[in-house]
Amino acid sequence: MSSSHYFSAEPEGELRPRRIAVRLAGLDLEVTTAGGVFSPEHLDTGTRVLLDAVPDPAPAGDLLDVGCGWGPIALSLALSSPGATVWAVDVNERALELTRRNAAELGLTNVNAVLPADVPAEVRFRTIWSNPPIRVGKAELHALLTAWLPRLAPAGDAWLVVSRNLGADSLLRWLGEELPALNSERVATDKGFRVIRVGPVPQQAERA
Repeated sequence: MSSSHYFSAEPEGELRPRRIAVRLAGLDLEVTTAGGVFSPEHLDTGTRVLLDAVPDPAPAGDLLDVGCGWGPIALSLALSSPGATVWAVDVNERALELTRRNAAELGLTNVNAVLPADVPAEVRFRTIWSNPPIRVGKAELHALLTAWLPRLAPAGDAWLVVSRNLGADSLLRWLGEELPALNSERVATDKGFRVIRVGPVPQQAERA
């Protein structure tokens, strides 16, 4: 199956679940994945780089994983912040099904795996963590980010991981131009990936 199908609403082929071992939020776990979603064989390098770079999420409030796949980021958020509400969004119905299954198997009741349109418009996020779907195309990627990043809470921040070879530096420049009310900066580089933080500009952060 072409990797491009992971951002299709209905991936082709039967659902054939497989179990893999992963380490999330400091715990060694087994989760369920399947073809037709992003990186079904293992925790991909970019997501690992992101999870190693982010600070602890807020203990309460609304937290967001954009492009959840089978759920590694959303599960990490939920495990780290059991008192928070975690929103895991994806256009891929199979990805949402797998994220729900994994959350249920881990006893996590604070994960809402839903289509983007099903997140209430009034929700504002304490943090957003994302390994965004770069291969979906520049126009769709930009639309995705301009839809979610302005929904940060006043003191909230977003953490994105992007491959250097797939345009991380140009994306950082675009974020600065497109969202000047937010401060975008590269905060880490590892294994060919950039971690970008987006949050309040310094003077706003001081007043918050």
